[in-house]
Amino acid sequence: MASQANKDILTRLADRGEQVVGRITDLPGAKAIMDSTTSLGKRLDEVQKRLRSIDPLEKRVTTLEKRLDKLEGKPAKRAPAKKKPAAKKPAAARKPPATPPAA
Repeated sequence: MASQANKDILTRLADRGEQVVGRITDLPGAKAIMDSTTSLGKRLDEVQKRLRSIDPLEKRVTTLEKRLDKLEGKPAKRAPAKKKPAAKKPAAARKPPATPPAA
């Protein structure tokens, strides 16, 4: 019997949600919001496509720069290596701080 009551509550909530979604379009600014949301998705897809096309171009530019450096006799420019932060020693392995001699 309890599961029947839960289904009724869930069914009522689902129906209420559908009614709310249906009423959203009746709000004054809802059409503008929906249009903006739809166009945002389309613009994001377009940006993704453009960004994917940049990676091969960067590889080509890097290759051309290396060839140019060889022709000009200049050493190839390399990006500086990133330094890794030094790992901290465990507390047991650390030396205790030096205490000043007693006078």
